Amino acid sequence: MGIGMEKSEENVAPTRAASLNRPPPEVIEVDDTRIACDGGRGALGHPRVFLEIGKGNFIDCPYCDRRFKLRDGANHHS
Repeated sequence: MGIGMEKSEENVAPTRAASLNRPPPEVIEVDDTRIACDGGRGALGHPRVFLEIGKGNFIDCPYCDRRFKLRDGANHHS
């Protein structure tokens, strides 16, 4: 596993949205359990982080609170 790679959502501190009991600002459906997020705003984004969806079917970015949800029917990496 590379630098910045998160094993699962259990390893990530609660995001701002979760700690405020708010829904994530954006939900992105993905087909792969390995995700890279840079905030999606070019220079206004954040450093690229690599995340991995664990036992659940989603993971939240610790920087921007985007939620990456595994699309129905997609398989987890072993």
